[in-house]
Amino acid sequence: MTQVPPEVRIRELRELLNQYSYQYHVDDAPSVSDAVYDGLFNELKQLEQAHPELIVPDSITQRVGSELKEGFQKVTHSTRMLSLNDVFDIEDVRAWVTRIDKLLPGNTHEFFADIKMDGLACALIYEDGVLSQAVTRGDSFVGEDVTNNVRTIKSVPLRLRASDKYSHFLSGRTEIRGEIVMLKRDFEVLNETRKKNGEPEFANPRNLAAGTIRQLDPKLVAKRPLTLIAYDLLRDDPRDVESYMATYDAITELGVRRNRQANVFTSIDEVMKFVYEWDEKRHSLPFSTDGLVIRVNDRAQYARLGVVGKQPRGAVAYKYAAEQATTIVQDIVISIGRTGVATPVAVFNPVVVAGTTVQHASLHNADEIARKDIRIGDTVVIYKAGDIIPQVESVVTALRPADAKVFDYRTALSEQYPELQFERQGNDVAYRVKGTSSELILKRSVEYYASKGALDIDTLGEKNVAALVDSGLVKTVADIYRLTYEEVVQLDRFADISARKLVAAIKRKKNPPLEKFILGLGIRHVGMQTAIDLATRFESIESLQRATLDQLEQVDGIGRVVAESIVAWFADEDNRALLDAFAAQEVVPQYEKKRGNLVGKSFVVTGTLHSMSRDEAADKIRAQGGIYQTSVAKGTSYLVAGEKVGASKLVKAKKFEVQVIDEAALLAMLTP
Repeated sequence: MTQVPPEVRIRELRELLNQYSYQYHVDDAPSVSDAVYDGLFNELKQLEQAHPELIVPDSITQRVGSELKEGFQKVTHSTRMLSLNDVFDIEDVRAWVTRIDKLLPGNTHEFFADIKMDGLACALIYEDGVLSQAVTRGDSFVGEDVTNNVRTIKSVPLRLRASDKYSHFLSGRTEIRGEIVMLKRDFEVLNETRKKNGEPEFANPRNLAAGTIRQLDPKLVAKRPLTLIAYDLLRDDPRDVESYMATYDAITELGVRRNRQANVFTSIDEVMKFVYEWDEKRHSLPFSTDGLVIRVNDRAQYARLGVVGKQPRGAVAYKYAAEQATTIVQDIVISIGRTGVATPVAVFNPVVVAGTTVQHASLHNADEIARKDIRIGDTVVIYKAGDIIPQVESVVTALRPADAKVFDYRTALSEQYPELQFERQGNDVAYRVKGTSSELILKRSVEYYASKGALDIDTLGEKNVAALVDSGLVKTVADIYRLTYEEVVQLDRFADISARKLVAAIKRKKNPPLEKFILGLGIRHVGMQTAIDLATRFESIESLQRATLDQLEQVDGIGRVVAESIVAWFADEDNRALLDAFAAQEVVPQYEKKRGNLVGKSFVVTGTLHSMSRDEAADKIRAQGGIYQTSVAKGTSYLVAGEKVGASKLVKAKKFEVQVIDEAALLAMLTP
């Protein structure tokens, strides 16, 4: 039998595997088993390894690239990736259509409707049919180049499928926009595997998809089953696609997955029937959704309607009513935000709402608590606004216990913040810290974040912080990571060298130790040792953010007051926005498991040391895995006694049978 030349066999395998991939991801009708696909894939891989000169970038074997060392590059979109205005009922939809009719008088409209996916928006750019770049939505104008990661997604074709009907799309630039999601079943399987391996489970598919696509190592991305589902196609000549239904037809022909539920309607009554139908059926979909997208089907009409702000006039997002659940208010604590506003936070028994666990929610202000008559001990109805932010909708008064406690706002302020004074001016609904301003609070927050005990950012002291805040360059703590040399050098306090030094010092702190980052956030009652304990227990800021009161109280040294303070901090909308801003600037705290001679041992230092200060001693003890305490307690391992020792700590050490050592003994223990 004549042997097939390797270049012919490789070409045949690529074509067949691409066809199987299209049947699996686009048609949802696989024609061969996974074993057959894997066997042919492995044959192709072996042939390419034996003949590397025959490897091409768009081969199905070339999905996983190398790790990025410098982070993601910024890319300006050819056309803005816009968000949509939300509508919530048929009257909102009719009002939208009325506005369209006024702008396009005498025109009839078809309406294109599709399920709204809950994932990460991304644009795929194909040059002459070959994938050249993938860019996230970003701020709608500028996104990040995530090409290496998107190439690993099996539903993304590296080369568009040949199509007689749309052959001209294989020439020039074709941009396909879609949503990167993790399908529900894939998410469940992934969590089942992690659970078996003793690893923490992920919270929800959307956050995991968004977090995965921003990993610097595509090998990690390739291990997580992401899917891209397309919803738009752009060409330099808009006449290439005349309607959104034609767009979906083209997307399918070119080999990209899209929703099969999409349809075209000639009246709003038909659209709303579709809306109500999927309100009942949406939980059976393979991905998470909170509504539908409704567009003017004719793309020329859509373009003529234009844009207002960040939203196009020709489309809206219909949001379904958020899921609800009931739970009991355990307590109400107050969080001080970066502007000095005192925000009440309800702490609940954990409850699952819209697929995620909720344990706290902002109650906004004293008037809102009074209006809804929310009391400690009440059973309340919880919902998620836009399926994202937990809110208290109402109180189930029929279940109110006899000892339900009315929340006294002024008394709570004085008890929780005895060192501060608060005022409520005029018609302002919020209580604010008296005698300060949001700018002053911001300056103190930045100073603390940059201080030696926290992130220790060189040259970012009090006067430089004041200059940056006063100039408007820094409006949140995370804004320090946005600073550029060109901006800083324009300020009076900075010359060429000092500006470069500052920007470089900040850049070096983009991956701070987790415990330092936690401390730098300025969470009330969280000092260095508590920050270390939290980092050791939860190992990431995301896990800490999800921690329940019970989980926090299980950490040594953390009682109810500290646990509630931590929960309240993460419930504050300003603080959540701050964490999002850090993430947007690629600030990723790193957890490193403590190792050293002192792991599991705790120390208290009293008196004066010759070789170091107490702060330096604390740092050295922690660096060796030990625990630094400020007072002697039962369970303390050692009391280090320097000179001029007070009697009280020695008495406690004797009472609790704590071993007393001198400075020389400590130094010997600190020596690796």
